[in-house]
Amino acid sequence: MFQNRAEALALALPAAIFATVVFLLPVAILLSEGFRAGSAWSLSAYADFFSQTLNRTVFLRTFRLGLEVTAVSAVIGYAAAFAIVNLPANGKGRMIGLVTLPLMISPVARTYAWIVILGRTGIVNQAITGLGLSAEPLRLLFTETAVFIGLLQLFLPLMILSLISAFENMPKDAIPAARVLGANWFQVFWKVILPLTREGLVVGGTLVFTGSLTAYITPAVLGGSKVLMLETLMYQQVSVANDFVSASVIAFILIVMSFAANILLKRLATARNRR
Repeated sequence: MFQNRAEALALALPAAIFATVVFLLPVAILLSEGFRAGSAWSLSAYADFFSQTLNRTVFLRTFRLGLEVTAVSAVIGYAAAFAIVNLPANGKGRMIGLVTLPLMISPVARTYAWIVILGRTGIVNQAITGLGLSAEPLRLLFTETAVFIGLLQLFLPLMILSLISAFENMPKDAIPAARVLGANWFQVFWKVILPLTREGLVVGGTLVFTGSLTAYITPAVLGGSKVLMLETLMYQQVSVANDFVSASVIAFILIVMSFAANILLKRLATARNRR
């Protein structure tokens, strides 16, 4: 398409400059705040951050919820993707459309809908009290369970779509061949489906885990100040305490966790494939 590499680089240069000035440079400036102690470079801000019990609790909660949402998304995603790819063409198209539909709705609207569902006068509490399971409405909002449900509903479609794509690229005769050779369904999944769909799992897992770490609206609305996550804590540090150093530390931690998750998933997939 291009006569030489210089011509291609020249065409890409404006986009690269724009991305650097608008995105990379501001992020680099923000992250550098966490490594400064006056005029010198230091890690004291990170030591101070992890020395506080609240910060450690929020960090572990964010990491744990991210893992839980990713794991449950993978389990549900494999079942849903396997069922969808085995439908007739018309049914497959409709189901993929239904999976994609939530992604077209604002995360704000999808999150606030859970207030109606999980509130004291919501559908869930009405069902619980109506069935006599509890004399009073339960406190479902502003709990880790509410945040988990909101994040799962928010990012599950990304996992399902990633796995559907991986299933579509898998040889159609792989599963029947394994069954004919005497493999049970657990062996089929562990030795055939999982290795052949590992790329979809890596992509879906990265999207879900990273999204769960960095989502703000869902933890803020469903968790509030009682269930702080790193992203809501970062917002408080900037808007309330005006502490940009702590916000820089949190931002760097989130970036490192996101990249580490992607690298770890790729390593696990590669190791599994080699075995």
